[in-house]
Amino acid sequence: MIKVVRNGTLFAPKRLKDNDLLIIGSKIGWVGQDLHPPAAAPVPVQIIDAGGMYIFPGFIDAHVHIAGGGGEGGFRTRTPEITLSSLVRGGITTVIGCLGTDGITRSVESLYAKARGLTEEGISAYILSGSYRVPTTTVTGDPMKDLMFLDLVVGTGEIAIADHRSSQPTLEEVRHLAAAVRVGGILSGKAGVVNVHLGDGEGGLAMLEEIVATTELPYSQFLPTHVNRNERVFAEAVAYALKGGYIDLTAGAVDATNLLAAHHALKRCLEQGVPPERITLTSDGQGSLPEFDDKGEFIRLGVGQVGSLMETVRDAVLGEGIELETALRTVTCNPAERYKLTGKGRLLAGCDADLIFVNPKDFRVATVIAKGEVLMLDHQVKAKGTFE
Repeated sequence: MIKVVRNGTLFAPKRLKDNDLLIIGSKIGWVGQDLHPPAAAPVPVQIIDAGGMYIFPGFIDAHVHIAGGGGEGGFRTRTPEITLSSLVRGGITTVIGCLGTDGITRSVESLYAKARGLTEEGISAYILSGSYRVPTTTVTGDPMKDLMFLDLVVGTGEIAIADHRSSQPTLEEVRHLAAAVRVGGILSGKAGVVNVHLGDGEGGLAMLEEIVATTELPYSQFLPTHVNRNERVFAEAVAYALKGGYIDLTAGAVDATNLLAAHHALKRCLEQGVPPERITLTSDGQGSLPEFDDKGEFIRLGVGQVGSLMETVRDAVLGEGIELETALRTVTCNPAERYKLTGKGRLLAGCDADLIFVNPKDFRVATVIAKGEVLMLDHQVKAKGTFE
């Protein structure tokens, strides 16, 4: 089918002068002004009037526990799998799944199956092979082989450091893992990123800094996440990014007591000179958000929400005065480039037709199109099929 999207304000994520999109099958065929379908189109044509809404690239949430997470408070605290409807309502058309703390009752195999299911339902889904533990859990027994032979695997993680729930890996173990993942990425043509969960332990980013300083591995080999966990970790992360590293802010409530709100952390990163292209934003959706006392004993549990991505973009723009293009980068082209997701994160001819219509007043997601198919349609958006 051919679709023509008209009368929107397009952000690619940079604001475009053009207002119309031509979608052919699953791809964006053309971006321009006053686009019209061919006079004798051989396939059905659907006209979608965006009615002046903002049109963004579909969001990429690169850290979601799609098969569920948690368990830190016992079996009853295991969180459920993500649903397609939750992702779509959050404006997410591409997701990267991970395991987290529990790599025992949950497996990379089940993670892969869930990602395959989401792909069949209409969005794009990938996974990270592994869990908190190092050596990490895999399908093939080797993280390099997982990258090379499993099409949906784009990296490894989230491995945990500086956290009482980690396997307390040695520097040597993490260095060997990163080296294997790097080569696996090179051989497979994938990003081969090691996603690193940062706890609030005193070690912070010191291990990653030492690996970069004492090997040929670059800063780009790692993507530390939850860097807005508290002031100390955040300060280390800013310094890390200024040296050439990439950092990931968590939109959800990483820690109810000390968390720096992601929209405020983003503003502070920019004010301190961190290049916008080195910052990504993820939700930690369906992940457990446990609170522990000063003895490390479990107190209570929350669950990460994928809707926090749009909320953070909204608060960054409307509350912090951050340019919309800059805020959008963190959930569109930045994660696409970090994980080498070809055709994702931009509204350009040849890219996948992943786009969301957003009310400019309150940043409410109104309509979602993923791979050219309408997954959610707001009553304010007019769509009609023709055979013109």
